Amino acid sequence: YKYFIYTLNFFNPKRISTGKISQNSIVSKNAKLGKNVEIQDGVIIKDGVKIKENSIISSNTVIGQDVTISSNVFVDENCSIFNCNIGKNTRIQSGVSIGSSGFGFAIDELQNINMSHLGKVLIGKDVVIGNNSAIARGSLDDTIISDNVRIDNLVHISHNVKIGKNTIIAGQSGIAGSTTIGKNVIMGGQVGISGHLKIGNNVKIGGGSGVVKDIEDNSVVMGYPAVPLKEFLKKGKSFE
Repeated sequence: YKYFIYTLNFFNPKRISTGKISQNSIVSKNAKLGKNVEIQDGVIIKDGVKIKENSIISSNTVIGQDVTISSNVFVDENCSIFNCNIGKNTRIQSGVSIGSSGFGFAIDELQNINMSHLGKVLIGKDVVIGNNSAIARGSLDDTIISDNVRIDNLVHISHNVKIGKNTIIAGQSGIAGSTTIGKNVIMGGQVGISGHLKIGNNVKIGGGSGVVKDIEDNSVVMGYPAVPLKEFLKKGKSFE
């Protein structure tokens, strides 16, 4: 399968930057663009932005103040990117929101008081983020997406979440604030993970599961609440 993908990619190579900056874009004079950076129509790039060589910023995307984008990054149409650093060779697909404030507030009898978020989103190299996903900035600490992570469409990652290298997250999943995900984790679609948990390395979580407690390294879990896979399968047989 891997070599089949290599073959497909050989005949359908990645898009290469034209190096053109559209006259219909708005680029701050204080932004720094590397060699051969492509900026398409309707893009807005604000003060202090740094974009390194061969990156492409597609139409109608907004890059907020002081964002740093490394080399060979592809940002698709209609993205909003603020308060973050993005590593090289990363691909961000259409409609992604990165670096907005997280869902944090104090509750009293009269009103809900929003908490200011001051952290960033730190994205490693060779990451892919799918369409219409949202990654919140950290509150005081940073939200971290490590190298070679794959995030599918419609995934929500809350403030202060940390995701280890090579992790794969399928569509419509959500991770609540301050949870740590280990390396080489695989999450099926529509997985929900509660906040302030620790998910170990090499964990596999079946689609539709709800995780409400820590998971040890090398575990395979499924269900709501998520339990070891063998236990989940036994429960299923009991209903037959």
